Amino acid sequence: MKIMNDALSCRTIGVVRSPFKEKGDAPSQGRHTDEISMIEIAPEYRDGLDGIAAGDDLFILCWFDRSDRTILKTRKRGENEGPLRGVFSTRSPARPNPIALTLVKLVEISGGTLRVRGLEALDGTPVIDIKPYSAGIDTPRES
Repeated sequence: MKIMNDALSCRTIGVVRSPFKEKGDAPSQGRHTDEISMIEIAPEYRDGLDGIAAGDDLFILCWFDRSDRTILKTRKRGENEGPLRGVFSTRSPARPNPIALTLVKLVEISGGTLRVRGLEALDGTPVIDIKPYSAGIDTPRES
């Protein structure tokens, strides 16, 4: 199997404005906070917001730019002992490509600014995509 190590191109579509300024301020997962964050979408991508509305559940994909990209083994958050696990079996922000996926509730949309509840991203985090949650697609299959 040949693995391509070519660089990929990814565009930042917006930025997070969050009450979480330092790594220790943010919860381990967005579902552990009711704090409101803002996502400011760049003007050239605002047409892509057409069709979303307050009350929608959205997946926000962010680039955790302050995460360590060299770690491949870690422990689950809160575990200080026990075996190390591969980062792909955890939700650790430290990983080769620090892409974060968080399900949020859209509280309000005004122009190019989204007010969302349940985002664990630090202030200034780049946003790389937004996708709607769909129960028919995003619910796990039965075995």
